[in-house]
Amino acid sequence: MPETLETAAAVTPAAAPRLPRDARYYDTKREIEEFLYDEANLLDERRFQEWLGTLADDLRYFMPMEYNVKFGEHATRELTRRDQEMSWFNEGKWSVGKRVEQIMTGVHWAEEPLSRVCRLVSNVQLRAMSTNAAGELEVDVTSRFLIYQNRCEYEEYFFVGDRFDRIRRTADGWKLAQREIRIHQNVLLAKNLSIFF
Repeated sequence: MPETLETAAAVTPAAAPRLPRDARYYDTKREIEEFLYDEANLLDERRFQEWLGTLADDLRYFMPMEYNVKFGEHATRELTRRDQEMSWFNEGKWSVGKRVEQIMTGVHWAEEPLSRVCRLVSNVQLRAMSTNAAGELEVDVTSRFLIYQNRCEYEEYFFVGDRFDRIRRTADGWKLAQREIRIHQNVLLAKNLSIFF
């Protein structure tokens, strides 16, 4: 399995080796789907502290910017690279936790009053399964999302995109270890990115 998801994400789904669709695949997929649906519910219900408990301590949370590029340059130039170029998010668990703390102060400019948010998650597929150095199962997962956000009275935003996750089975249950989010907008159409993906 690759060290980070950047290598895996650069491979198109058609070119990626397909995991055997056996009992292990479907049992693991069912658990992962439940994890992702539970995560969406925690965020929609603003149970942010509980959500933080589902994140691995070594979390990498990344949302690249997306550029319009010439034909044939998509694989190398369409997305910004982690730690090398600007991105919407390039965070760990500590900074994600600080964003939660900021929202929960009640005086966060972009989240006062709090947004009403509804998340849909679909097209969940397992891309790779392996065991890490600690003996824990790690699963690379792709999914698609649709997020509706309403602020104040008339502000509405829709975010549609893909997620490339690495989800780890620990003694405390499944934990999100890596997430790369792609919203497929060259120019951000919302006023801010105050929600979690």
